[in-house]
Amino acid sequence: MSDDILLRVSDIRARYSGAITALSGVSFTVGRGEIVALLGANGAGKTTTLKAVSNLLPAERGQVTAGEIVFDGRDVLAWRPGDLVRAGLVQVLEGRHCFRNLTVEENLLTGALGRGSTSRETDQDLDRVYTFFPRLKEKRRTLAGLASGGEQQMTAIGRALMSRPRLLVLDEPSMGLAPLVVQDIFGALRELNRTADLSILVAEQNSAVALRNADRAIVIENGVSVLSGTAAALRARDDIRSFYLGKAAVKPSVTESQSLGLGV
Repeated sequence: MSDDILLRVSDIRARYSGAITALSGVSFTVGRGEIVALLGANGAGKTTTLKAVSNLLPAERGQVTAGEIVFDGRDVLAWRPGDLVRAGLVQVLEGRHCFRNLTVEENLLTGALGRGSTSRETDQDLDRVYTFFPRLKEKRRTLAGLASGGEQQMTAIGRALMSRPRLLVLDEPSMGLAPLVVQDIFGALRELNRTADLSILVAEQNSAVALRNADRAIVIENGVSVLSGTAAALRARDDIRSFYLGKAAVKPSVTESQSLGLGV
C-alpha cells in the first residue's frame, strides 16, 4: 500500500444471511489526512460498506464474500473490531448511539477504556473534545438520554475521538439534525482534519453538506461504486444529486467522467 493511502477498499462484495446480496463491487481509497464522502440513496450500500470497513458485518449475519479491505497495511477482515479500534480505525454508527443512563461525560470517558492511557492523557483528550464541542462541556453532567439529538451526536463523535482514531468512520452524522447543528458538527470535523491530520470517511445522503466538506466523494448505487472524483468536480455537476438519489435515467459515460477528472 502506498504510504499516502491509509485505507484501500478493492472490489468488495457482501451478503447477509448467505443469500441477500448487499454489495456487488465497491472500490475506493482514503488518503492520510483526507476527508472522503460516500454518497447514495437509502439502500444503496453505504452502511454495509462502512460496517465492512470496520469488520462489523459478522455481528449482523453479514459477510464480505470477495475483495479486499486494507487499513494501514492490515487485512481488516483478519482483525477483530476491537483490535481495529485500538489500531486507530474507529466508527460512529448511524443513530447517535449513547449510553442513555450515563452522563455525557461518562459516555465520553468510555471511549478511552481499553486504550491503556494514563489519567492525565484521558483528561487531555477530554479537554480536546470539549474544545471542539463546547456544548458538551456545558452538558457534561446531563444524562445522555436527556440531551438533544445534536448533543447526542456530538457525544457519540466525542467518544470516538477519545479512542484517538487515525481514521474516523461516520455513518449519516447529519440525519435528523437541524442545519445549524450539522454545520457545527462538520465544522468541528473539518478543524480536526486540519489540525490533527485526522482522516475521515463519512457516509451521507445530504449531498450539499458532504460535498462542501469532503476532499473527494464516491457515489454508490445498488451496491456498486459507480462514480468518484473530487468534491469540487462533483459539486459542479447539476445531475449528481438526481444521479446518486437514483433518479437519473442515464449513467454518466466513462468518457464523460474522465473528461471531468472523475473515476468510474
